[in-house]
Parts: sequence; structure tokens; C-alpha cells
Amino acid sequence: MNELQRLAESLRTVQHFKHLPIADLMTIVTAGQVRRFQAGETMFYEAQPCAGMHVLVSGLVHLYKIGPQGQENIIKVARPVTMFNEVAVLDGGPNPVCARAAQDCLVWHIGYEPFQGLLRRHPDIAIGLLKVLAARNRQLIDHYEDLSFRPVQARVAKLLLELSENGQKRIARREHSISQMAARVASVPEAISRTLGELARQGIIFSTRVEIRVLDAKALGEVALLDISPLE
Repeated sequence: MNELQRLAESLRTVQHFKHLPIADLMTIVTAGQVRRFQAGETMFYEAQPCAGMHVLVSGLVHLYKIGPQGQENIIKVARPVTMFNEVAVLDGGPNPVCARAAQDCLVWHIGYEPFQGLLRRHPDIAIGLLKVLAARNRQLIDHYEDLSFRPVQARVAKLLLELSENGQKRIARREHSISQMAARVASVPEAISRTLGELARQGIIFSTRVEIRVLDAKALGEVALLDISPLE
């Protein structure tokens, strides 16, 4: 199996490509191109002309916005096999976010014009994208809710639950630095350090320079305000 065939099989794991026969997937793959990025390399910047749609085959990508003072807010962490920057290939507009390789990455990329041609030949792809865009919208609403209604300590607690899979796995500090966590919860590194220290003093987590372990997932959920019901 050559690289194009392997890539076609990878695309089959993406929700709205999985119903297509391998011949159609090969057509889709050859309409784009394979690209590789090294860890730390920027793939594209927000507000620049459409950089096309990307499907992450391997690696890890941070999608983020840059604030007026240069601060970064990570909107999403993309993991294989998932697509990103799909909005730009639908309307041909500028990139809505920045993308940076957090690890060495292999991606499949397709530009606006070739993608429009695929949509005309395979309208089911467009229908599938509606579900993707709906899911993205829900994620943005959840993110807005966190920023609007949860203080920093609650946002950090919620992130720790997510990274630890509700306390089931250890969080490697080299993969999730203080600065990265700050970017994920729209805060600053100093606030993250203070929160981690306070949670450790309360016995809710165990934190070293190497790892973070959740000792009491229930208590961490309470700090994250996950059990709050909406007001009647």
C-alpha cells in the first residue's frame, strides 16, 4: 500500500468520508496534497487569505486566536484524524484562526477551488460538513460559557479533568506546559501556577515538574462548577 492509499484509508475514518468507496477517496486525495510540518511550525495565520482545508493524519495541532496584546488563546487542540479550517474552503474567506504544529505533523491539504469542485461532484460531503460545523458551533458556545461564567480556577479544574480523562490518566507536564494551559483557558501562566498550587494544597491533585495526577476527581469537578444547575 503506497502513501496515497494509506491516506485514503485515513480519510475514511473522517465521518463524512467514510461512506465513499476507495476509488472516490483516491480521487479526493489526489485533488489535494500531503504536507509535513515540524513541531512549533506555523501552518497558517488568522485573517490571511484562505489557506485551504487540512486533515490531520498524525501529530497534534493547536488552533488559536491572537489577542490585541499578542496573547494566545487556544480554541481547539486537533488530534488525528480530524479536519480544520473547513470554514475557509466553504466561503473562500480568510482563515478564522491560526494553526501551529504542537508535534511533528502529517496533513492532507486542499485549496478552495479544488474543494469546491469536490463538493460539486460529491454533494454528500457538503451535507456531512453541516454536522461538523454544528459541532464546532457547540464547542464555541461551550468555550464562551466557560470564559463568561467560570472563574480561572474553575476553568483550570475543568481543563485538568479533560486532560486526565476524568482523573484516569496522568498529565505529562512536558506535553502540557503552564503557558499552554494558560492559552487553553484564556489566562496567564502566573494564575495557572497559583491554581495548581492551591489544588495541590487541598489534596485534590498531586503536582510535580514532571506530571500532574488528579487525586479526587469529584472534588475537582466541584471546583470546575460542573454540578451547577441552571437557575429556574
